[in-house]
Amino acid sequence: MRQPLSEEKVFKDPVHNYIHVQDTIIWRLINTPEFQRLRRIRQLGTSYLTFHGAEHSRFSHSLGVYEITRRIISQFERSGYKDWMPEERLLTLCAALLHDLGHGPFSHSIEEAFEMDHEDWTRRIILEDTEITAILRDVADDFPAKVASVIAKTYEHEIVVNLVSGPLDADRMDYLLRDAYYTGVNYGTIDIDRILRMLRPYDGRVVVKESGMHAIEDYLMSRYQMYWQVYFHPVTRSSEIILRQILRRAKELVLEGHAFRFMIEPLSDLFSGEVSVAQYLLLDEALMQTAFMQWTLEDDPVLSDLCSRFIHRRLYKYVETEHLDSETIDEIRRSFSAAGLRADYDLEIDYPTDLPYDVFRPGDGFDSKQILLLDRHERLREISEVSDIVRSISGIHRGRYHLYFPQDKVQKALPQLPARIAEIFAR
Repeated sequence: MRQPLSEEKVFKDPVHNYIHVQDTIIWRLINTPEFQRLRRIRQLGTSYLTFHGAEHSRFSHSLGVYEITRRIISQFERSGYKDWMPEERLLTLCAALLHDLGHGPFSHSIEEAFEMDHEDWTRRIILEDTEITAILRDVADDFPAKVASVIAKTYEHEIVVNLVSGPLDADRMDYLLRDAYYTGVNYGTIDIDRILRMLRPYDGRVVVKESGMHAIEDYLMSRYQMYWQVYFHPVTRSSEIILRQILRRAKELVLEGHAFRFMIEPLSDLFSGEVSVAQYLLLDEALMQTAFMQWTLEDDPVLSDLCSRFIHRRLYKYVETEHLDSETIDEIRRSFSAAGLRADYDLEIDYPTDLPYDVFRPGDGFDSKQILLLDRHERLREISEVSDIVRSISGIHRGRYHLYFPQDKVQKALPQLPARIAEIFAR
C-alpha cells in the first residue's frame, strides 16, 4: 500500500524540470546499490564517441520514465479513473523506475555479444537476493513477482503494462526527449505536455483523444528521425562494432585458456558464461574501460589492436552501397583472407533497419503495438487509418549496406585485392 513520504523529495532535471518523489518505497528503491549502479551505465552506450554530450546515464533516464508515469497516473486519477487495484498505482511506478535495472555496461552491445536480455536481468535483480527485492517485499510478499510480471509484459491488467511498455509509453517518451537534449539534436523534441494531456484510460488500455493526433504524428516522426540520425549514426555503429569485437575476442581467448596479463574476476566469469546476480551488479562501464585500457598491452595482437582503437577513438572507416549480394560478400571475405587480413575482425557488414510503427491491418484486430485514437463518439480507430503521415513512415525502413573496416590495414592490402574489390574500399 502507499506510504507517503513526510516531505516530498525533488530531483532537478534538465528534461522534465523537476522529478517528484512522494512515496517512501520509491525513495528507498532509488537509494539502493542496484539502482545507484545505473549512474555508471551510459544511456546511449558508445554514442558519446559520436555526440560528445551523450554522457547521460540509465539512472537519469529511469528517473525520467518514473516521472512521466507519475504524471500520467495523476492525470488519470484527477479525471476520475478508479479501476486501479489497491496497489496498482505503486506497482506501475515501481516498474517504471526499475524497468532498466538489468542493463549492463554499454547496454545493447554487451547484450548482443553475450546473447543476454537486459529484461531477464532486470527480473532476476527484482526477484533474487538484493536490496531491491527486500524493499519490494515490504509492500507484500508477492509484490516483487508482480513488478517482474509488468517488466515481462505478462501482468494481468494491460493498462499497467501499457504505461511502462507500449507504442506510446513513458520509456520511449523520455528517451526521445533526453537523448535529443544530450546529443544536441532537435529531432526528439516532442510536445510531451500535449501528448500527456491527450492520453485516456479506455477499456483497460491507454488510448489517445483524437484531437491529439498531430502531437502523436510528431512523436512518431521524431522516433523515425532519432533512429536514423542518432541511434543508427554510422560512426556510432562503428564504435559498437569494435566494442562487440573486443568482447568476442576476449571471450575466445578465455575459452582457449589464454593467460591474460590483466583480468578482473567478474569479467572472467562473464566470458565463461556463468555469472551470478551479485557478480553482474559489479559490472559497469568504468570497470570495462579499465580492462580495455589494460588490454591495449595484451599479448594477443587482435585484442590489443581493438582495445587501442576503442580507447583512442581510432574507429573503423565505412563505405556505403545500395546493394550487396551474398556472392559479393563471400568474394570480399575470401579476398581479405588471401591478402593477409582477418575477415572475421577486419570486416563488418551492417544493415540497420527500424520499424517506427506497425500499421493496422484489417482483420488482425487492435493489438498492443498499435496506437488507438478515441473520437468524440467514443469509437476507437487505429492511427494509421486516419493519418497519412503515419502510413508514410510505417513498415521496415530499407537502409543501405555499410561496410566497416580498419582503413590503415586495408589501405596497405589494396594492391593485393582484386580490382573490383579494391575499388569498393578505396572510395
